[in-house]
Amino acid sequence: MSEPRQILVTSALPYANGSIHLGHMLEYIQTDMWVRFQKLRGNQCIYVCADDAHGSAIMLRAEKEGITPEQLIANVQAEHSADFADFLVDFDNYHSTHSEENRELSSLIYTRLRDAGHIANRSVTQYFDPEKGMFLADRFIKGTCPKCAAEDQYGDNCEKCGATYAPTELKNPKSAISGATPVLRDSQHFFFKLPDFQAMLQQWTRSGTLQDAVANKLAEWLDSGLQEWDISRDAPYFGFEIPGEPGKYFYVWLDAPIGYMASFKNLCARRPELDFDAFWNEGSKAELYHFIGKDIVNFHALFWPAMLEGAGLRKPTAVNVHGYLTVNGAKMSKSRGTFIKARTYLDHLQPEYLRYYYAAKLGRGVDDLDLNLEDFVQKVNSDLVGKVVNIASRCAGFIHKGNDGVMVAGDAAPELTEAFLAAAPSIAEAYEARDFGRAMREIMALADRANAWIADKAPWSLAKQEGKQDEVQAICAQGVNLFRQLVIFLKPVLPLLAADAEAFLNVAPLTWDDHLSRLENHQLNPFKALMSRIEPAKVEAMVAASKEDLLAAEAKAAPTGNGELVKDPLSAEIEFDTFAAVDLRVALIVKAEAVPGADKLLQLTLDIGDERRNVFSGIKSAYPEPSLLEGRLTMMVANLKPRKMRFGVSEGMVMAAGPGGEEIYLLSPDSGAKPGQRIK
Repeated sequence: MSEPRQILVTSALPYANGSIHLGHMLEYIQTDMWVRFQKLRGNQCIYVCADDAHGSAIMLRAEKEGITPEQLIANVQAEHSADFADFLVDFDNYHSTHSEENRELSSLIYTRLRDAGHIANRSVTQYFDPEKGMFLADRFIKGTCPKCAAEDQYGDNCEKCGATYAPTELKNPKSAISGATPVLRDSQHFFFKLPDFQAMLQQWTRSGTLQDAVANKLAEWLDSGLQEWDISRDAPYFGFEIPGEPGKYFYVWLDAPIGYMASFKNLCARRPELDFDAFWNEGSKAELYHFIGKDIVNFHALFWPAMLEGAGLRKPTAVNVHGYLTVNGAKMSKSRGTFIKARTYLDHLQPEYLRYYYAAKLGRGVDDLDLNLEDFVQKVNSDLVGKVVNIASRCAGFIHKGNDGVMVAGDAAPELTEAFLAAAPSIAEAYEARDFGRAMREIMALADRANAWIADKAPWSLAKQEGKQDEVQAICAQGVNLFRQLVIFLKPVLPLLAADAEAFLNVAPLTWDDHLSRLENHQLNPFKALMSRIEPAKVEAMVAASKEDLLAAEAKAAPTGNGELVKDPLSAEIEFDTFAAVDLRVALIVKAEAVPGADKLLQLTLDIGDERRNVFSGIKSAYPEPSLLEGRLTMMVANLKPRKMRFGVSEGMVMAAGPGGEEIYLLSPDSGAKPGQRIK
């Protein structure tokens, strides 16, 4: 028998600035299933992760909430940890990039790169917010697109025409943080000389460490020539200060992957049998696997291996890349209720339903995975309840009633026993290759055979016949043994079901090799229902709970000539004079803030020239950082009758378009408009 493997596994670090949703969970469930399989096989497999806790976004959110960044990341980490635990994702260690281990390792790697000549520094001209006193990343600058003149575009690309450009090319640039007009300033920056590793990366990316599709994509970068990578940011910045460079901080993506090492080092301090250097030093015999989404391939398959190479450390054995999650064939949408947070799912459904569905749909490639909610219900109910659990529920009662719960010896179906044994290597190979979908298909094919055999033998009919009790017991003992085999094969995916099955079977925690043995003359515990069917109403409730209510009364109502509201403006015609009575004004958003106690509302203070108005608007889902709206021009209905709401009086209505959820766009007047101007 071969020696157990030493394996270290990571998932991408979730950013400590928001909740976990089902798109995130695809990665962590996938990784957890692979890790559980390795442990089930007897390998030493360590699974570490951490919150990615640095960067300007976290600093600004903490400031807005009136707490320290440390308090913010602690709060988010507690939420993330609870979500992962309840989805049965079993980390050996879950840490934070804002840790002393990460500070030390980041400094070590940087100084090794610097001393080896792989760090350059030079002056960079950037936009600076004079009010906030900070340099602005591209995403914190907005202005008019230099190509198509679309307003309110980010500093590096236009969402309307798709153009890319330098922030300095934007017309009428504004700081998205303060609304101030930014000024250009020079600053000294530090760069990692990625081109130094061009030859190594060309070989490494084609060495089998990546899926072919990923290697082909990276070849586009490599063939066009690598560029030096800016790894520094100026104060104020929440992160680690660069050694010997006061006021200069590591860019968040420099220390984020080092967080894998830091989390493992933190674990090693508590588990003396683990040797940090044995896993990370160059020439290590241990295996290292990263599971990531396709959106961060460049960081993990170019920058990260180059950093490790330059610092004299080992590179990953493989980087396993997956696609995005869609729901019902489309991008997740808050307006449709398909942007589902992990906690919202858990409030309505069992975690193993989703674990199994993801497993059934996951292949080796980087294709997107679609969570079709109707298929989800059907597949879980059919496969897990109708096939797997059904075998135990069909057989257990007869064993308890007819033989006091003791399984008799003997093999009532040698051909089935052999088929199950013969299938194990192929199922294991599929798990190893992360081809979970193939593994589930092969397991369910076995379940189909077992159910067909039991149905053919019909112990429920035999039990009614004289002299057939021994045959009934032999059939049902065989059924429970086949069920036990299926539980072993499914244990990486369904750990709770496996634990409940082990309790029913009255056995110690099952390992992969237990599939080679049978239970004979064995006492079972009383059978309890192992899994219930998904009720479609619970899925509908989950979707409803995920929908953003966009103030339907406000969005669908239009003023009529007599001041009453038409519930659906598309179902009734109005006279031109009625429409002409609507007073549309240009409004400057002076202040925008979330409404305490309201999930969907923003409170806007609008300057319409001769006065200021207070307006509540259900657009929070599209603008989760409302302060970014401040300083922007929009359009409002100024003569709408004030409406008393629970949170105050709304003195108008801002104009927006879009299907809802994240896809709501405040209408903006052309450049040159001034607050208070009437729109005719």
